[in-house]
Amino acid sequence: MNSVKHLILSLLLILFICIAGTAGYMMIEGWNLLDSIYMTVITIATVGYGEVHKVSNNGRIFTIILIFSGVGFCLYIAGALVQFMVEGRIRDILGRRRLDKKIGGLKNHYIVCGYGRIGKILCKNLMIKKDFDLIVIENNKDLIPVMEEDGVLYLPADAGDEENLIKAGIKTAKGLVAVLATDADNVFLVLSARQLNPDLYITARASRNQAKSKLLAAGANNVISPYDIGAISMAQRILRPAVTSFLDLAFAEQRKDIKMEEIPVSASSGIINIMLKDSGIRQKYNLIIIAIKKQDGSMLFNPSFETKIQAGDTVIAVGEDENLQKFEKILQP
Repeated sequence: MNSVKHLILSLLLILFICIAGTAGYMMIEGWNLLDSIYMTVITIATVGYGEVHKVSNNGRIFTIILIFSGVGFCLYIAGALVQFMVEGRIRDILGRRRLDKKIGGLKNHYIVCGYGRIGKILCKNLMIKKDFDLIVIENNKDLIPVMEEDGVLYLPADAGDEENLIKAGIKTAKGLVAVLATDADNVFLVLSARQLNPDLYITARASRNQAKSKLLAAGANNVISPYDIGAISMAQRILRPAVTSFLDLAFAEQRKDIKMEEIPVSASSGIINIMLKDSGIRQKYNLIIIAIKKQDGSMLFNPSFETKIQAGDTVIAVGEDENLQKFEKILQP
């Protein structure tokens, strides 16, 4: 039983005893309501103010029973109150320690700074992938219950403070996403993050076009304007509705029959330096290779059947989720 239910039950029990004691004095001694309530309260509280009226033998027996039961329940209530106050604090401390322990063990994770409207949706989509580790830094205390309900690791702190970034594991992180409320906060955050980890991949949000150049100069690898992307998406849905419908299906987690995935090629893969026509990708996994991203950043679209997959490449494939997972085990054994 949790502490809240324990406390409520205790209060209901003491109320029942008060009602029972009052009714008992009224029936046994024939006292009025006020005198009966008064006698019941001072008896349970053991304050010893004295009897309001002379008590009969039956009344004395009833008083003895009321004292034992009332004092016992008062001690029970006192324990419930202590549990209610202490247990909540202990739970918070232990819960925070567990979170800190998990955060301390993260490597190659992503740090999301800000859990506003964009940050919340971003984390929800990133957490779809089970092996994707991320931590949120958010200083708005009102959002703590929301983050706990969503099940994200978080630090209730200022993302612009370098100590908090270090605590979030920025030196071992793979990337950082800056989605704070203002462009100025994001610029300062990107500057701090780039100084702490020169190799970190940083993606930042820009509310205004003027902020894009500043964020890039501060060290962001990629700057995104949600307004621009939203407008472009709306235009594409008007101009190319079939294409956008296909992409929606490919990126929707609800559909298992069609997905698009990018898979890095490990040096230990068994299909390195083998032409696509001899790799058996189409025959074994029923996948379509849309493109191959080379190590130098160039993109080979619609590769021919004589194309060879090299270590360090990233293969972009479309197919069923189950087949993509099997294919990933081949590329990353």
